Formats: sequence, structure tokens, C-alpha cells
Amino acid sequence: MPPTVRPPAPHDPDAGDPALDALVRDLIGRVADKWTMILLELLAEHGTLRFGQLATHCEGISQKMLTQTLRHMERDGLLTRTVYPVVPPKVEYHRTELGETLGAAFCAVWEWAERHRAQVEAARATFDARPT
Repeated sequence: MPPTVRPPAPHDPDAGDPALDALVRDLIGRVADKWTMILLELLAEHGTLRFGQLATHCEGISQKMLTQTLRHMERDGLLTRTVYPVVPPKVEYHRTELGETLGAAFCAVWEWAERHRAQVEAARATFDARPT
């Protein structure tokens, strides 16, 4: 098993690049939100999708949350938004190469969950069975 690599403590003067640290924290927050990885996966499965199609596939997401998440993802370079000058407006979203690499990185979490599923479920069952 490879050694665990831990980032330097935030108070460490030799912690490295504060801008990089901030970016990593921001991206972790983005990946950990409820919708970003789902949207990346939908775009991986379907290629290019329109806003309404994304909303249909993301059951439970509000229009406001979908709009915000797509804007954040576009800003981070994870997808492209193409607006066509037609009436009614036509807007399409497509995952970028950068978005593909993030999706691939997230696969490691999926694989970890698959390998450790029984252990996590057992730990949860033990915790839930404790008296409160």
C-alpha cells in the first residue's frame, strides 16, 4: 500500500503555494457538492445536453441550483456552454477535456467505495446500534 501523502498544515510557513491550497479547497468543495459529479457523469454518458435535458436527468435539482452549478462548472473549465442565436434560445452544455480528467479522478473515490463498502456499512451499523 502506498504511503499516505498529507498536505502540510495550513499554519506551516513552508506549506507551499497559498493560491494552490485555496484552489484545491475550492475544487474539493465543488466536487463534494451534490450535483457537479452527477452533471459531469451525465455529460459523459450523453455528450452534449441542453439545459432542460440536464434538469430532467437530475431529478430533484432546482432550476436555480442547476444554473448555479453549471455556471461554476463553466467558470472552472469543466464544461462549455454554447448559445445559439435562435428563437427560442438554444443553449447546449458539453464536458471539456478538463472535465473528463476530473471525472476520471473521481473514479478513484468510486473504486475506493466499492473496495471498502462492506467495512463502511459495518462501521455504520455498529455506530447506529450504539445507545444514544
